[in-house]
Amino acid sequence: MTAFAFSTVATILSEPGASRHLGDIVAERFPGTRRPFIVTDAGVLRAGLLSLPRLSLEQEGVAPALFSDVLADPPEAVILDAVEAARRHEADLVIGFGGGSSMDVAKLVAVLAGSRQAIGEIYGIGKVQGRRLPLLQVPTTAGTGSEVTNIAIVTTGATTKTGVVAPQLYADLAVLDASLTLGLPPVVTAATGIDAMVHAIEAYTSRHKKNPLSDALAREALSLLSRNLLRACEQGDNLAVRQAMLLGACLAGQAFSNAPVAAVHALAYPIGGIFHVPHGLSNALVLPHVLRFNLPEAAGLYAELAGIVVPHASGSDTAQAEALIVAMQQIATMTGIETSLRQVGIRETDLDRLADDAMLQTRLLGNNPRDVTRADAHAIYAAAL
Repeated sequence: MTAFAFSTVATILSEPGASRHLGDIVAERFPGTRRPFIVTDAGVLRAGLLSLPRLSLEQEGVAPALFSDVLADPPEAVILDAVEAARRHEADLVIGFGGGSSMDVAKLVAVLAGSRQAIGEIYGIGKVQGRRLPLLQVPTTAGTGSEVTNIAIVTTGATTKTGVVAPQLYADLAVLDASLTLGLPPVVTAATGIDAMVHAIEAYTSRHKKNPLSDALAREALSLLSRNLLRACEQGDNLAVRQAMLLGACLAGQAFSNAPVAAVHALAYPIGGIFHVPHGLSNALVLPHVLRFNLPEAAGLYAELAGIVVPHASGSDTAQAEALIVAMQQIATMTGIETSLRQVGIRETDLDRLADDAMLQTRLLGNNPRDVTRADAHAIYAAAL
C-alpha cells in the first residue's frame, strides 16, 4: 500500500439544534474565552440565524463581536477589514458562521489577526507561519465542506482567485446543525449539494494523494448526498434529510482536503470569477463535460462511484461511468438549476477568456486524472455552452 498522511479537524459535533447552545459549547471546548469574533454575511444576519447563538454566548458572560460584511468569493479587502476588526476586538476565538465564504474568511482571520505576516505572503501551499487563534466553524449550507478543510479561497484581482492551503486552517471544532439550513431555497440547496458531490467525485479520482481514508469518506459522502439531495430540495423542512446532507458535505470536505479536487473546480473558478456565478452552480455546469473528458483515464473509478449513485447500472466500466454522468445531469435538471453556460449569460465569444483563466489553475489541473490542455478546456466549455 502506498504511504499516505491524513489530516482533519480535531473535533466534529453533528447535532441538530446545537448552535442554540453555542455558549455552552464554547465554555466547554474553549474554556476562558471572553471575546469571540463571529464572521458571517448579511444574509445570515437577516435570516436571524445568529440570534439564539449570540444570546447563548452572552448568557455565558462573553462579549462577542460581529463582522457581517463577508461577500461571496471574498475579495482581499474584505479579509483585511475583518482581520483589523478582530485585532481591535482583541479576539480570543474566531467563529465562522455561514457558507464557505464566511468560513474561509474566518480561517484567514484566525491565522492573520495575531500574526505579522501580510496576506500576500500566505498565498500558496504551506506558507502560513506560526500558530493561529482558536477556530470554530458552523456551516449554514450543505456544500463547501469548508468547516473541515485546510483551504481558503480569496479573490485577489478583478476576477482571479488564489488559494491559501496550510494545516493551520483546520478548525479546532466544526458544529453541524441542520436546523440552520432549513430555510435554504431549493436552488441553493441543489447547487451547494452538487458542489459537495463534486468534492466527493474529484477526491475519489484525484491523481495525487488519493488514499483509503479519503476514498471511504468520498464514498459515504456520495451515498448520503445522492440519496438525500432531491428530498432536501422537495422537503426543505425535513430535519433528518438536512442533517444527512450536512454530514455528507462534511465528509466530502474531509475527503478533498486530503485528496485534492481537479479540473471541475479549475474550470469552474473562471465562471465564478468573471461572471459571478455561485461556486456550486459553476461546478455543476461543467461537471458532466469534465467527467466525459476524463473517461479514458477514470472510467474504472467512475464505474465504482456509479454503483453508489445509480446501483442499477451495468455493463462495462465505460457504460457504468456514462450512467454516472447521465445521473448527475438528471439530478441537476430535476432540481431546476441552470444546466448550460448560456443560461448564466456566457456566450461563445467568452470561451477563449475562460480557457485562458482555467489554465492558470495549475494547482488543481495537476490533480486531474487526465492532462488538460488549453484546447481541451475550450472544448469542455464549448460542450457546456
